[in-house]
Amino acid sequence: MRTLTLALASTLYGMWLSTASARSIVKGCPGYSASHVTTTSHGLHALLTLNGPPCNIYGQDIADLALTVRADTDSRLHIHISDTANTQFQIPESVLPLDKGAGTDKRHSSLQFVHTHSKTSGFGFKVLRGGKPIFDTTGHPLVFEDQYLELTSNVPADANIYGLGESPNWFRRDPQNTTITLWNRDVADPLGENVYGSHSVFMELRDKQFHGCYLHNSHGMDVILANQTVQFRVLGGTLDLYFFAGPSALSVVDQYTQLVGRPNRIPYWALGFHNCRFGYTGVGEVNQVIANYSAARIPLEAAWTDIEYMDSTRDFTFDNANYPLDKMRKQLDYLHARGQKMVLITDPAIHVNDSYGTYTRGQELDVFIKNADGSEYIGQVWPGYTTFPDWFAPNVSRWWNDELKRYFEALPIDGMWIDMNEPASFCIGSCGSGRPRDEVPTPPWVAKPPGRPLDRNNRLLVPPYAINNHETELSSKTVETIAVHANGVAEYHVHNLYGLMESRATYDFLRAYRPNVRPFVLSRSTFAGSGALVSHWTGDNAATWQDLHVSIASTFDFGIFGIPMVGADICGFYRNTTEELCARWVQLGAFYPFSRSHNSRWLRPQEPYRWPSVAESARRALGVRYALLSYIYTCYQNAVERGWPVARPLVFEYPHMTETAGNDRQMLVGDSILVSPVLLKGDRSVDAFFPPGRWFDWYNHSLIDGIGANVTLDAPLEHINVHIRGGRIVPVQQPEMTTAKLRQNDFELIVAADADGTAAGQLYMDDGETLDTPHRWLDFNFYQRSLWIDQRSGTYAISRPLAKLVLLGVHGVRDVFVNGVMATCAISASRTSTVITGLSIDLNRKSRVTFA
Repeated sequence: MRTLTLALASTLYGMWLSTASARSIVKGCPGYSASHVTTTSHGLHALLTLNGPPCNIYGQDIADLALTVRADTDSRLHIHISDTANTQFQIPESVLPLDKGAGTDKRHSSLQFVHTHSKTSGFGFKVLRGGKPIFDTTGHPLVFEDQYLELTSNVPADANIYGLGESPNWFRRDPQNTTITLWNRDVADPLGENVYGSHSVFMELRDKQFHGCYLHNSHGMDVILANQTVQFRVLGGTLDLYFFAGPSALSVVDQYTQLVGRPNRIPYWALGFHNCRFGYTGVGEVNQVIANYSAARIPLEAAWTDIEYMDSTRDFTFDNANYPLDKMRKQLDYLHARGQKMVLITDPAIHVNDSYGTYTRGQELDVFIKNADGSEYIGQVWPGYTTFPDWFAPNVSRWWNDELKRYFEALPIDGMWIDMNEPASFCIGSCGSGRPRDEVPTPPWVAKPPGRPLDRNNRLLVPPYAINNHETELSSKTVETIAVHANGVAEYHVHNLYGLMESRATYDFLRAYRPNVRPFVLSRSTFAGSGALVSHWTGDNAATWQDLHVSIASTFDFGIFGIPMVGADICGFYRNTTEELCARWVQLGAFYPFSRSHNSRWLRPQEPYRWPSVAESARRALGVRYALLSYIYTCYQNAVERGWPVARPLVFEYPHMTETAGNDRQMLVGDSILVSPVLLKGDRSVDAFFPPGRWFDWYNHSLIDGIGANVTLDAPLEHINVHIRGGRIVPVQQPEMTTAKLRQNDFELIVAADADGTAAGQLYMDDGETLDTPHRWLDFNFYQRSLWIDQRSGTYAISRPLAKLVLLGVHGVRDVFVNGVMATCAISASRTSTVITGLSIDLNRKSRVTFA
């Protein structure tokens, strides 16, 4: 949505931290020694005790620790180092339930644990795969203090490390100079800084194989790559580590999402194209936008509206002047009649006003975050002085569900957009405490928002170690770290969980309110496990060529994080876009898993129909997207079942090629479609890397024989290069303006044969709406000039037949036989393709199509 940019200059807070060095900053710490080691069939238990005098440099050293090692599965190893007193905060199971795994005999595990002892650094350990270390702490003392944990692992000098965030950056992290800070923050996507979510998972490509590591901890932290190490510096909690054996990138994500939760099942319509703008003046303008899309023949699946629809920007209300409820209902009815949807925004901050029912009902049920003295914590967001739901409060679900029920009964929208849930606040501290209850600060609140003196002696406000959070203090632009939750826990420990907990509360409401309808929730703030509940957009980006490029890497990051339904604001949220930039962005954005145009008020409108070249770019690129939706939906089902990302970097498919390791200039959709966008101003060609094999142009079916090198492709302003990978079979349908109409069209298959004359693919279909729908998985295989259609599983009745085949790299077809019977069909051929039309093959049965 939008970030309020406060006029707060960064201070010296945290600046002493060298972001380029991962050498231990706790010189002389003794580490620990292991004793009382007890082995089990699944792992071991041990006691760790300080190996010398305590450091107490960033807190109090904890003398006695417990070490537990368990092979959860044959590909996942769990290592937990915790305080024996069990006083350090750990993420409650109710907030993020983890899959424990049945446990496997450690002798059969792909990962082995070995511990060592050094006189200088004490206890260390290695995680081995195939006898080789993939995580190695030896030579680096373990530091475990009440407010500071430090764990360091050796990595190769040229390590290929991916993940960790949320931090807009290039996909391959610089192994010699990267600091990634995890502290959820309301800020407009600065390169390399911490933003809205926290994901302490990474994967590494080593010796042409992938492995992964996840630290299960909600505290603020720095993860530093430098000096041939990866180092965690954490502001509390425990070292709760999970390692994933891979060895492929997809298997690492599979193993990670098995732990934290598989991606949620989205409705089919969510894969369509969406439109929003912060600043539409009223329901009439939104209606005109909807009509303009239709007139321009640009697909529009859902119309979104930002906070301006609300009465004084208060949740669950409607502006009677500009967005009256009766007209909003008419707009919803109009959209539904045309197979389109409506999504509206909700922020967590609740206006403190005695005439506002949402607030007074919440106050009666005691559901808001508190100050240490028991009074309500009152920050400042769009409506004015606001309080914040406490997702730990006993009555919060009851209250949230009741407010959402009232809201949905007034206007039964199709999806929810939850924003500002880091949570964001425009002032520091409980700035509304003691103020008149109905006072509204003068907007836009950018000069000097109310604040409070900083108590530097309070270690929850100013922890001894300063993570590299680019704000004046940890509490800047969010709820103060000393605010207290209903379970007695300070915000300091659970700050990064706020968006996840709101996501769960919202998802759970929708599941209960519409029991058999798949919820669609888009959240700005995310954490491990969020993908099981919500989708994500990358927040308040800028209309710059750099942001266009970085959006590819961010999309890849969230594939690793287990949130495959992700995309950036197309054409940029901040700054005025240009016609050329917007044309290139709508081309790329057509292939984001989540595809939406969105920008801020005060800027020129940028819906794609505003410029002729952008409109044509949208028609062409979205035409490809909609043609591919059955394929993309199949890719997404693989995410639901296995966690696999929909948008993938080339390195995931070609890990053995050094050229792919840092390639974030191209995007694979699934494993079959390669997108090569223009990312530089003024370019009318693009240097695209083609791995070995056949690659067929989407539009004219021309062939590129990839040899593992760049090929210069023409890229006129209205064109994006898309190629089909040889050896793949891709299901398609003729594109339409909505997914509802698209699903009524016949199926086609593009069979792109490899050099051996073989290809394979799959199709998943269900009703796209309900949770208890039957399904159908189909497998396609082409070899020896025959196409085999096999029924893998399911009973869903696919209503449309297979009517067309496009054979790429297959020649000399004169006759077509379906299950041994000559088909009546039309055959046309070109230099690289054979097109067969007029078929009517039932996709609900096994079939063989032979080409003579």
